[in-house]
Amino acid sequence: MKIKKIYLPILLATALAIGLLMGSFLNYPTYQGGLVSGSGKNKLNKLIDFIDSEYVDDVDTDSIVDLTVTSILEKLDPHSVYIDKSQMQEVAEDMRGEFGGIGVNFYMFKDTVAVIKPVPGGPSDKVGIKAGDRILFADNYKLYGRDLPLDTLFSKLKGEEGSKVTLTVFRKSENKKFTVNVERGMVPKKSVDAYVMANKNTGYIKVNRFAETTYDEFHEALQSLINSGAKSIVVDLRDNGGGYLEKAVEMADEFLEDGMVIVKTKNKKGRVDETDATDKGIFEQGKLYVLINENSASASEILAGALQDNDRATIVGRRSFGKGLVQREMKLGDGSAVRLTVARYYTPSGRSIQRSYAKGGDAYFNDFQRRFENGELYAADSIKIADTLKYYTRNKRVVYGGGGIIPDVFVPLAGKHGDEGIILIMKSGVVSHFVFGQLDSERNAFNKLTEQQIVKKITATDDYFNLFDTYLLQQGMDFKLKDHKEMVKQYLAAEFVRQLIGEKEYYRLLLLQDNMMKAVLEKAGS
Repeated sequence: MKIKKIYLPILLATALAIGLLMGSFLNYPTYQGGLVSGSGKNKLNKLIDFIDSEYVDDVDTDSIVDLTVTSILEKLDPHSVYIDKSQMQEVAEDMRGEFGGIGVNFYMFKDTVAVIKPVPGGPSDKVGIKAGDRILFADNYKLYGRDLPLDTLFSKLKGEEGSKVTLTVFRKSENKKFTVNVERGMVPKKSVDAYVMANKNTGYIKVNRFAETTYDEFHEALQSLINSGAKSIVVDLRDNGGGYLEKAVEMADEFLEDGMVIVKTKNKKGRVDETDATDKGIFEQGKLYVLINENSASASEILAGALQDNDRATIVGRRSFGKGLVQREMKLGDGSAVRLTVARYYTPSGRSIQRSYAKGGDAYFNDFQRRFENGELYAADSIKIADTLKYYTRNKRVVYGGGGIIPDVFVPLAGKHGDEGIILIMKSGVVSHFVFGQLDSERNAFNKLTEQQIVKKITATDDYFNLFDTYLLQQGMDFKLKDHKEMVKQYLAAEFVRQLIGEKEYYRLLLLQDNMMKAVLEKAGS
């Protein structure tokens, strides 16, 4: 392929920044007080006043304050961050697990809002909006042909629960335009992407972050899988950047016996708080596996570390990110906030898994590239382990601190060094856009097919494989797909199924291609 290898670590690490932004704080009470008083604060206040009143040109002093706060926090640690008021709503919605809106998944497809699928039972679904519909106007505001920024677009479609909007819709499959009145409702932002039976004995749960609703979603998924006969459970925490500490604790409690330590935290004053499991767990005895990778961070590492140190789960995958700092969100009075590191957390054996950030934030967040270059993503013996950071699990197994959770079963990044770009593309939005375009031209034919018929239609011939190869070339991406034809076909089939049927079916199909799941099923003897 024409994309040079040197850029692969950058491409592969794209999801990490998003995950860590949304998962960079844990659930400590929100602090409402002001900044620390003193001569330093007075000096800053006077400087801002002088600029505001005396400087020769007009200056946005708010922007200066923002830069000052950001600069101060950069001197502390990589996870103490400033969130301006324009970001706060999105961050709050993501962690709350819901927002007010019309309830559709959509793309900007050829400069038009195109519905991938309405949220089942949501506001748009109730008024008859279907997959493939174009939303042309929200009230009298034109949404197509304008290259609108996403924040403007969202502002027209989102809104308070109970508020109303009139949508003008074009349905291509019937070549008709119509209007519908939609009453906005609360739309869930799921943190459990899917849960399925991988086989007759093994249940699988994919968790993308730890939000307010995560434990309830997870408990429902776990109970459903138990009811379906699961004797083994796989919890997938890959690319999960973290979130609320208490949700990771509640999830761990489902698997650990009464009195087992889940996590410890230690603050500036040396106070240590320990959180233990209760007797309320519903899966304390069956086989348990946790999937992690280099983008699993924070609360993901709390959960994985608790289960590993108590010898309750087999950790499968690659070394996790290595974030062991606890943040508290503190309001600044103008709609903005800071997340300030207030403690360190430790696994039950006493491990701190926080990586060093002594070389600065850039080196810290670019650690993925270092791992890529030193071969750690491909071979377990390339992981650098400090013998001085040796700890022992409940059953006296050796584990190590100092930089992430090291898995019990290592699974390399890809089957062969150099395949990373193919895997990345097949999991990216490029595939989703291609599939939507194909469905847009032949949706009526696909709507009549079952899941098995869809898979057969995509994989039985090379037709869609060739169309996708051509599509990539048109997008300026020359990948050598022929060596990966069967894998590409399976990913394409899964995405068709996802857009036509649902997330569960999508994940069930992709698990057949998943090297970590193959390792789990081999170890479990399933």
